Amino acid sequence: MLQDHPLYAYLPANDVTRAREFYETRLGFTPEEEQAGGVTYRFGEGTACFLYPTPNAGTSKASQAFWQVEDVEREVAELKARGVVFEHYDMPGAVAGSDIVTAGGAKAAWFKDTEGNILALIQPI
Repeated sequence: MLQDHPLYAYLPANDVTRAREFYETRLGFTPEEEQAGGVTYRFGEGTACFLYPTPNAGTSKASQAFWQVEDVEREVAELKARGVVFEHYDMPGAVAGSDIVTAGGAKAAWFKDTEGNILALIQPI
């Protein structure tokens, strides 16, 4: 069954060099393997994503991926210190001017990469 296997994310990029600069400098990722013009990054619990070239990057209006974190406030503060800008959405649980939304049993924060992909931090509460 598919649920018995790890699931990996694809992150599309119009400009892989620009995107790599963001992921490796702003987010602090370490590249693991380069292939097919893209790069793989590894994360906790054996998960990973593949950043790959495509002209379709940034076309989704939904989150491409999220990290489940233990302390969303700490993660947001660390990312802001690295120059990451957080998105603000008009939705239930949103407080004007706050980077973090509390709704549906979680705290969440969203940001975009250089390619327009929406990424999220989620802390279950």
